[in-house]
Amino acid sequence: MPNNKKKHTAVVHCVGSGAAFIPSDAIEDTATHEKALQALDTDNDFETAIKTWFRIPDDDAYEYLATASVALAQVQRVINMGGANGMHAWYWSGESVLPPPPKADIEAYISIFQPTTQTAAALRTFLANAHKTSIRHDVAQHLTTTRFLSPSHPSSLIIPKTKPKNPAPLNPYLDFWAWSCRALQWCGPLPLPQGSPHAHRSHHVLPILMHHFGCAVPSHEALCILRSLAGGRDIADVGSGAGYWTFMLRRYGCSVVPIDSGQSSWRVTWVDDTVIADGPRWLAANTAPSTSTKTEPAKDVVLLLVYPIVGGTEGGFTRGVMAAYRGDTVAVVGTQNHSGYTGFRDMTMDEYMQREHGDEWTKIVQISLPSFAGKDEALFVFQRREKGAANV
Repeated sequence: MPNNKKKHTAVVHCVGSGAAFIPSDAIEDTATHEKALQALDTDNDFETAIKTWFRIPDDDAYEYLATASVALAQVQRVINMGGANGMHAWYWSGESVLPPPPKADIEAYISIFQPTTQTAAALRTFLANAHKTSIRHDVAQHLTTTRFLSPSHPSSLIIPKTKPKNPAPLNPYLDFWAWSCRALQWCGPLPLPQGSPHAHRSHHVLPILMHHFGCAVPSHEALCILRSLAGGRDIADVGSGAGYWTFMLRRYGCSVVPIDSGQSSWRVTWVDDTVIADGPRWLAANTAPSTSTKTEPAKDVVLLLVYPIVGGTEGGFTRGVMAAYRGDTVAVVGTQNHSGYTGFRDMTMDEYMQREHGDEWTKIVQISLPSFAGKDEALFVFQRREKGAANV
């Protein structure tokens, strides 16, 4: 695995921590990581865990901007309230809130995404051991029916579980996510009908986590699939934001170019080499078809979009990126329901690709990602069809 460690003496990676937080050093600091996990799992102390992991002083007063302005201390007070005032009302039957799932079902959901389990096998167990009338059963059905791995890529898409002698790289976001499932009484997403009144339900912890890590949690399975499909090619992380997916992909041995317009502000940045550029313009200038036979050599890169914005013009960002990209593999991290959070307000990414690019692109992957309470995230991967290939 390449050593991506650099000197960061002049770079502030976390606003308010000075130069104390250096991602490449923090990811190797197991003692601090264990201390943060203890604050989460033993004391349910999210505020202390964030301050510990990111080296933030006790008197921190940073305001996180979301739909409203919140601070860490305010979010911790909400966490301490538990499910009062409908704060854990994730599951509904008509107009009635369902009781929260039992702890065993929450732990079973978390286990699906651990590197030490084989995802497909864990998902089968999640369904097989669910009571027929339980929330867990409905979640398991949803995760199972939306999952798709193309049979044309049998070896590259089946990711084995890790072994103790060869553990996966540390993924702190996955640990914070697992805590959030326990703390918020969440055992996974259910299908969301278009126009559902619950589409925008979330918790106060989410803007904090997004500011510190990013909009979605990369799983071991997702990172391994991206590494396999890249096959040594560069991955262009367009709209890379805080850079956590770039950081983790590099930890998995991938070569990644993070590209972002710089229009959004994040408290934490995980990489210090982000190319500040318009995504479509960068792609137009830096990619060419892998089948190119021109005198100019091919510059084939894998395109990665993590939580693409809907944009002022409906789907304008995603459409612009797709028009500029000339490679053969597109990976998108976004919602697999109709919440309207990513890409388009009225359709999911696979629906868009089928409607507008069905003759040119085919879906080869759709796998659920670790989803926060009220959310339903997935990794989609599409490959460009060869000319004359049948539309199956």
